[in-house]
Formats: sequence, structure tokens, C-alpha cells
Amino acid sequence: MKLSVIHETRYIHDSPVLQAHHMAYLRPLDNDSQRLHSHSLHIAPTPDTIARSTDRQGQYRTYFELATPHEEMVVIAHSVLETSELPPGLDGALPTLTMPPSQPWEEVVRHMRYEAGQGFDAAREYAQPSPLAPAHPHFAEYAQELLAPELPVYQLAQGLCQKIFEEFQYQPTATDVSTPPLHALQLKQGVCQDFAQVMIATLRSLGLAARYVSGYLLTQPPPGKPRLIGADASHAWVSVYCPQAGWLEYDPTNNCLAGSSHVRLAYGRDYSDIAPLRGVIRGGGSHELKVAVTISPDGEAPPVPAPAKSPPEA
Repeated sequence: MKLSVIHETRYIHDSPVLQAHHMAYLRPLDNDSQRLHSHSLHIAPTPDTIARSTDRQGQYRTYFELATPHEEMVVIAHSVLETSELPPGLDGALPTLTMPPSQPWEEVVRHMRYEAGQGFDAAREYAQPSPLAPAHPHFAEYAQELLAPELPVYQLAQGLCQKIFEEFQYQPTATDVSTPPLHALQLKQGVCQDFAQVMIATLRSLGLAARYVSGYLLTQPPPGKPRLIGADASHAWVSVYCPQAGWLEYDPTNNCLAGSSHVRLAYGRDYSDIAPLRGVIRGGGSHELKVAVTISPDGEAPPVPAPAKSPPEA
């Protein structure tokens, strides 16, 4: 599926920001799951400094600095890419799917433990706690009813994904980006970020490896209605590891595997690793944040409302 993604972030301050340093993970990945055709990043005011680099995972990020006093900052990322379909039999809601073969979860737990002389596996990093996806007995307890002996790890992840989908309420006002997943678990409320981090923390509390996936999800307008500009938002889901079979991605917000409607920005231990846009500012007072994401099949995309343009990314 060929998609156009426009992600607009607007900060409005009640007093001038004297200096600002920001890091953006807004360029979609170019990998086996999707092919990036083009990407541009527009920033206003025009940055005094801008630098592009890759992190240790090879994921693109953009650093920029604003030294000119400003009361409003606008960042617009526009990407065109083509996503891949899931293999036959894996496209659909999780309860109806048969998971691909994977090792028993107990065997995977043993593999993920650090032992002297063992072969290197980079995935072991994602079995360790992180700031927003820690290990805790409460998370392990949450999964106890799913832990059948010799249950394949992908089926365990499938059951956990469905459990979160059924038991949690999507409630945007219940949490924010800094809400600990243990609090979200107690509330049984939150947004996609909370659902993903609760699932990751639960898997890690069992000794399994899981990654946070930052990205977008193509949504469909009601029948007969036009696609709304800016109606979508950033999305998040979970990538689960099996040593013999690799990574498989689950979306607990929608109880499905991540497929051709999912656009991947970056992988991290949790949200704090790969926030789409973060920064440190001097001045500015209080602020209002507005985020609008428009995802559409390529050709339907509206013109990009470009402010002052920073150098385009390749």
C-alpha cells in the first residue's frame, strides 16, 4: 500500500522562547516492512543549526536548534512510502489467526538470560527494564492466567495482546506521555502508548524481549465521508522476539498484527527512546501543543502547508 503521511506539530507559547534544542524521529524507516520513497521536514522559524544522523540502531533522527526568540514553532514532516502486506494467513484480527511456529516461552526466557560463554544476541537488550517499561511482579501476575506450559511465545503474546485489548479502555484524558505503565495497569485506561508499554513491561517481567514501535496507523473515514485532514495521530505497538523466528509485531490497541496499514517510524525500549519530537527550551512560559497527522493513500494527500522551509532530507 502506497501512503502519504503528513505529521504537523505546533507549539504556541505565551512568552518568547529564547533558545530551543530539539530531536525529531519523524523520518519513517526504510526496511523489509516498508519502502520509503521521499521525506521532507519543514521547520519554522528556520533553525540556526540542523544536523541529521543515525542512532545506534541505524534509525534516522534530526537535531535542530533555534536561537531566534519565537512564540510559535511549527514542524511538518511529509513522507511517501510503500508498506508490505503480512504473509498469507496473518492478516486480520488476532483471535482468528494461527500464529507462525515459535519456541515455547520458557525456552525463550532461558535464551534471554545472560550466561557466561553464550552466543551474542542483540535482542537481549530488550528483555531488560527501561524507564517506561520496567519489570515488576504486578506485570508478571497480570499474565499468569496465560502461562500454559510449552506455550509458543507468539501465542503467549497473542493472548496478552487480546487481554489488554479486552480489559483496557481507550481514554485519552486518563494518562500522559510520562505516565508509568504500572499506573496504567492499575487504571486499565490510557492510549496506545500505555497499551504498548504495559504489554512490553509484562513480557519483560516474564523474561521475554519486546520493543516499542513508534509510528502511524491508516484509519478509514466513515462510508461516504471524505478523509479528514489531521484527524489521525501517532500510534504505538509492540514487537515481540523469538530467537528462531525473529520479531513479530502486535497492536494491543486494535487486537491485530501490525500490517500494511501500519507505518513504522522507529524502534526503542519504550517511548522515551524514540519520541517523535522532544526538546529542551529556555523561556516560553506555558505552552499549547497541537499535533495533527493525516495519512492517506498516495494521491489523496492535501498540499503540505509548508512554513519556512529547512533543507529537505534525502
